[in-house]
Amino acid sequence: MIKLYGHKLSGNSYKARLFLSLLNLDFEWVNVDLMKAEHKSPEYLALNPFGQVPLLIDGDTKLADAQAILVYLARQYGGEKWLPSDALSLAQVIRWLSTAAGEVRQGPENARLYHLFGATNINVERATQKAEYILTQLDNHLSDRTWLEFERPTIADFAIFPYVDLAPDGKIDLSPYPNLLAWIERVKQLPHFIPMAGLYGATRLD
Repeated sequence: MIKLYGHKLSGNSYKARLFLSLLNLDFEWVNVDLMKAEHKSPEYLALNPFGQVPLLIDGDTKLADAQAILVYLARQYGGEKWLPSDALSLAQVIRWLSTAAGEVRQGPENARLYHLFGATNINVERATQKAEYILTQLDNHLSDRTWLEFERPTIADFAIFPYVDLAPDGKIDLSPYPNLLAWIERVKQLPHFIPMAGLYGATRLD
């Protein structure tokens, strides 16, 4: 059986957990308590030397990094529906995975880390400015489309979704972004959608 190691308040862990559910795959959730530094334990570092979550184990395959896990699951279990293979379409999806690891991380994800977890190494003013920038870009992008690409959900949407939906945890107001809010609701209506733990958004669980 597939095992997914993660923390229930980690948006990156949730990306993998959500996509496994949307694929309707059975998997075992293994909680890694970041507050107790279990991700730095010798046992966990033996599995993932980077000491990060999430970590996916599927048979002999061991894979870290949320974006990489989305790509693996899409290609292994979902095929063209979630991750097209032609050059241009693939590049269009990968662009959003890069955005998730770049602008979204620097903006709403970092603001959430500061306010929710007390991360003192984060410049919260800069994170808030970056959050407003990327949320505006996303809202504009979604002004004339239903999904981020191809008018159907792909892993592009699931890479971006968690930390955008959880932006209120970082004291980021989503009300100025109506197109983005409509897209968030569309994601939540997908078959087998599961929510995650959050303070403010509708993505609450556990």
